[in-house]
Amino acid sequence: MRIGILSDIHANLPALAAALGWLSKQQLDAIVAVGDIVGYGPHPKPVIRMLQRFNVHCIGGGSDMRVAFRVLSSAPRSSISDITLRWTIAQLEEPEIAFLKGLRYRHRVPLGRGQLMAFHGTPEDPEVKIDLELPAADLLPLFERFDASCIVASGSHLPFQRWLGDRLIFDPGSVGLSLGGAPGADVAVLEDTPQGLKVQFKKLPYDTEWVAQDMALFGFPPPLIEAIRQGSFTPSDHPASNATIEWVPAVHG
Repeated sequence: MRIGILSDIHANLPALAAALGWLSKQQLDAIVAVGDIVGYGPHPKPVIRMLQRFNVHCIGGGSDMRVAFRVLSSAPRSSISDITLRWTIAQLEEPEIAFLKGLRYRHRVPLGRGQLMAFHGTPEDPEVKIDLELPAADLLPLFERFDASCIVASGSHLPFQRWLGDRLIFDPGSVGLSLGGAPGADVAVLEDTPQGLKVQFKKLPYDTEWVAQDMALFGFPPPLIEAIRQGSFTPSDHPASNATIEWVPAVHG
């Protein structure tokens, strides 16, 4: 079995098109998008439609839930999160909102031994990140709880993998807002073979300038635009950079 894994698309249509274009050539059995489909990017509606057209199994992330249920601060703030999520809410119509409301927090795929368990953040809360470098004794109960041989815990925006004996936990990185230091769309392919599990990470080029120009046109904060161009986030003097960005990774590696 071969499964394509996406995460943190963040309403970036060219990045998603690049990711799905490459994955469509990989002879996959399924594609799973592990949360944060919208938010921070300029193309929320076409991204949702593309995922539906490709029959991608989608999981809800923190940005998706905050948009779907309008869970924002009661007063306007200058954070990048509030600026972009309020804009996103204004762009979506009822079909897209209904799609986001219907997303589950977890997705299971049976494997040859155990199963794949995928979620954004933690199994119960997509906005709380798991540190994938915790001691093995702290992570193994999660595998036991779900009878899992592989866990995808996304949300750091950084590709990362770790083996705990013959069990694998990984984050595929971010399709639409990669923060690993180089621009591009992060994707992963999980392969379940008789010899065991294998994961392949891939960074795909796309037209970042197209996305940056769309973001500028819609008035997105400059630090976020530069994050698309550079593949990393550097605060600036712009007021929106004064607040902590909620997807700052908890994982180091």
